[in-house]
Amino acid sequence: RRVEITGPTDRKMVINALNCGARVFMADFEDANSPTWANMIDGQVNLADAARRTIELTEGDRRYRLNDAIATLVVRPRGWHLVERHLTVDGEPIAGSLFDFGLYVFHNAGALLERGSGPFYYLPKMESHLEARLWARVFDFAEDRLGLERGTIRATALIETVLAAFEMDEILYELREHSAGLNAGRWDYIFSIIKQLGARPEFLLPNRTQVTMTVPFMAAYSRLLAATCHRRGAHAIGGMSAFIPNRRDPAVTERAIDRVREDKRREASQGFDGTWVAHPDLVPVAREVFDAVLGDQPNQVEVQPQVVATASELLDLSIEGAAFTEAELRNNVQVAIWYIAAWLDGTGAVAIHNLMEDAATAEISRSQVWQWIRHGVVLDTETRVTADLVRTIAREEAEGLRGVVAPGVAARLDQARGLFETSALAEAFVEFLTLPAYEVLE
Repeated sequence: RRVEITGPTDRKMVINALNCGARVFMADFEDANSPTWANMIDGQVNLADAARRTIELTEGDRRYRLNDAIATLVVRPRGWHLVERHLTVDGEPIAGSLFDFGLYVFHNAGALLERGSGPFYYLPKMESHLEARLWARVFDFAEDRLGLERGTIRATALIETVLAAFEMDEILYELREHSAGLNAGRWDYIFSIIKQLGARPEFLLPNRTQVTMTVPFMAAYSRLLAATCHRRGAHAIGGMSAFIPNRRDPAVTERAIDRVREDKRREASQGFDGTWVAHPDLVPVAREVFDAVLGDQPNQVEVQPQVVATASELLDLSIEGAAFTEAELRNNVQVAIWYIAAWLDGTGAVAIHNLMEDAATAEISRSQVWQWIRHGVVLDTETRVTADLVRTIAREEAEGLRGVVAPGVAARLDQARGLFETSALAEAFVEFLTLPAYEVLE
């Protein structure tokens, strides 16, 4: 599992990701996906074809098909907080997580097992071992109904909330025979810090670009995850650097490769057994780093990190040279509006300023704006962040995007700005940006 690539479930992406040389492809119905009905159903069709190795695509004179050797397919369903309104049970919309999980396991478990694979999952957004217990009950139920041996369904839990960071052992225990390890979901983790603790001034986060994996609280979380997994004999999978290459700009590509290589060296040295990337061109970069550390070994579970983390270190948000700049405020506002507009237009993973933005990174952008308003942050321009200032910036940034984004995205900028302002300017923190956005998604 030393290199895993992630991405949405559109047909070309599925084929290219399975062919790219990564060990695993995480097909994402969650943060990299806009949950239109067409996206959800087409995605299931694409994965069913992939499970049977019959997936193909023709675009003009180009034909896409699977290689002989492909990545292992792993599916990330939506989190427990999201629903699928197009399917109701007793008059209520079904949980999106059950919809995504159920369709995939029902239609594909047999085909996957026949080909030496299985129904494998990533589990997002959990805040408690009780959610892991619920998933384990779901897995047991599905195995019983489908006649599968216990433990056939396996899942890697994303530790991407600060609450889950305090229950890693318990989450592994609850999943037990279904557990395939833990993953360090860094972007949602940063969002979770603001969501759970951001109303308190001691947990004020500076410019997003300064919140890296080497700051104290992120480094502690990363160390603890690797140590917990290896103490229990489970895989520890690293997270995803947002930097992506640009094949039309060699300088951007070189910078992205350097940043990703540095990030993966840190993970490999901390004991991680594998990592995520967001682009096929980054697969060999990450693989080279992990090959140098793991050699012929499939993992480094036997490595027991000596320096772990304490509860106080998980909550140490001190960042040297913390800055609050107008440029960063504007970037947060622009990225959030841009992403929401693209999401409303049916796209869940968006390249913005040579970074791969998804729902998790958009959540950081809008939640930071909320936090800076709440605490009356004074910017480098000596201007205090207020709701009125953010409204002005939002109008300016949305207008500036009209000539930059695709027509379908441009048509949704006003709606996106309204959703952004609703969530970023609210007195009480809006739990998830995607909840009000889903209400207006066509």
